[in-house]
Amino acid sequence: MRHPSSDPAHPARIARRTVLVAAGASLAAAPFLRPSHASATPAAAGCVDLDDPAKKEIAMKLVSSAENSSLDWKAQYKYIEDIGDGRGYTAGIIGFCSGTGDMLDLVQLYTDRKPGNVLAKYLPALRAVNGSDSHEGLDPNFPRDWRKAAQDTAFQQAQNDERDRVYFNPAVQQGKADRIGTLGQFAYYDAIVMHGNGDDPTSFRNIRKRALNKAKPPAQGGDEVAYLNAFLDARVWAMKQEEAHSDTSRVDTEQRVFLRNGNLCLDTPLNWKVYGDSYHIG
Repeated sequence: MRHPSSDPAHPARIARRTVLVAAGASLAAAPFLRPSHASATPAAAGCVDLDDPAKKEIAMKLVSSAENSSLDWKAQYKYIEDIGDGRGYTAGIIGFCSGTGDMLDLVQLYTDRKPGNVLAKYLPALRAVNGSDSHEGLDPNFPRDWRKAAQDTAFQQAQNDERDRVYFNPAVQQGKADRIGTLGQFAYYDAIVMHGNGDDPTSFRNIRKRALNKAKPPAQGGDEVAYLNAFLDARVWAMKQEEAHSDTSRVDTEQRVFLRNGNLCLDTPLNWKVYGDSYHIG
């Protein structure tokens, strides 16, 4: 795993979400835009949706290649680090952050399911630091205890469930509504992982709005390839608004490659690069 602090040329694990909790907002709470005549039917002809188990596994590996410089996404349950992005600790398989509320929600879910776990005692501190980069009440032992909790299958499942609830399921739902294929649904997922779904201009919902100004998805009678190109253009624009996101290779040498190859169903084999490193799924 690369860390931005030690390898600035490879900015993996850079934060994705605008801090919304201070304003009382939740990433999962805001509804997605939905064409009134869209239907949640399979998208591009012949594609299965991204929530197909085999496709979902591919999605996890693709995100991990960008977030962790590794295809072994399950090795990231134990990951925890403050990467100096103003969002406190970043941890786990999707980069749950102590400053953005999703880490608090995760630890609360884990505690609801398993009272007295090793992280439960940090809930008051996580509530207090929400919306900030503070470690108050977490240091010095929170990272150690996070890694200990990560050995517990109940905590691993909680990470999976929160990833799905806040990021994966909403992205796939919107992709189905727009009638885009597996690749497009993945483009949505990768965007919401990095940018969240708040109200700021670089959030997923506003990336999608920006794309809709240029092209329409199949649900609105548009061409899928043209729409996905517009979406990726809007995504690159959003990434460049923040220095931490300025390396756009996860779009340029990954998603664009699949799109240029006409691989709307995200079929294997897949070959791509992120931050100059090559990856392959057979």
